[in-house]
Amino acid sequence: MTDPVIEIRNLHKSYGDLEVLKGVDITAPQGHVISLIGSSGSGKSTLLRCANLLEDSQQGDILFNGEPVVWKGKGANRQPGDRAQMIRIRTNLSMVFQQFNLWSHMTILENVMEAPVTVLKRDKAEVEESARRYLDKVGIGDKCDVYPAQLSGGQQQRAAIARGLCMEPKALLFDEPTSALDPELEQEVVKVIKDLAAEGRTMLVVTHDMKMARDISDHVVFLHQGLIEEQGPPAELFGAPKSERLRGFLSVTQTV
Repeated sequence: MTDPVIEIRNLHKSYGDLEVLKGVDITAPQGHVISLIGSSGSGKSTLLRCANLLEDSQQGDILFNGEPVVWKGKGANRQPGDRAQMIRIRTNLSMVFQQFNLWSHMTILENVMEAPVTVLKRDKAEVEESARRYLDKVGIGDKCDVYPAQLSGGQQQRAAIARGLCMEPKALLFDEPTSALDPELEQEVVKVIKDLAAEGRTMLVVTHDMKMARDISDHVVFLHQGLIEEQGPPAELFGAPKSERLRGFLSVTQTV
């Protein structure tokens, strides 16, 4: 059995006196989709940012393909201790944010090509070929030469997904990828994410969309106040929740 792409053990994260994660364990095996659900403030997005080393955690282990992150310092002073390792991990974990974070002065094609060319130093012609292929894949291949402001929110988010894919990552991390979109545009993005899940890509997805979580996930994790309250296969979690808190959460959010 291969090592999980991402493994998080006993992760703790605080902002000053506010403890956001209180000892969380998550495993994302190769080819699996793990969805993180829970109320605002439960620690979902913070967990994702810690996994990608965008946030420093105070305690616990993070492993990427079986390789533990090297830390220096302790507690509030803890930070990644090997810069080369940190960059390598980040470039293998493409993050898709709630806000699309596209460069407004670059065309869509240039946006998708930028990181593979400047960060990975890949051949420009080869990257352009990949970028066009991924823009076709997410359904906006005809938008290569336009600027982000000329696209709808759904198209911009699909461009952001193509940008993530063009890095050829080991895993994709989605942080509420549809929450800034109108329902109609949201479905465009959900379709792309479902297609990626069907291809067997490794993904960690923070979402408020319970239907998407149920449809795409191999495993769903319900976070409550910085702890895992319940987790399991989607059919089990959504069909027969054991926790009173999860039942309450689903009664408010779930649409069948």
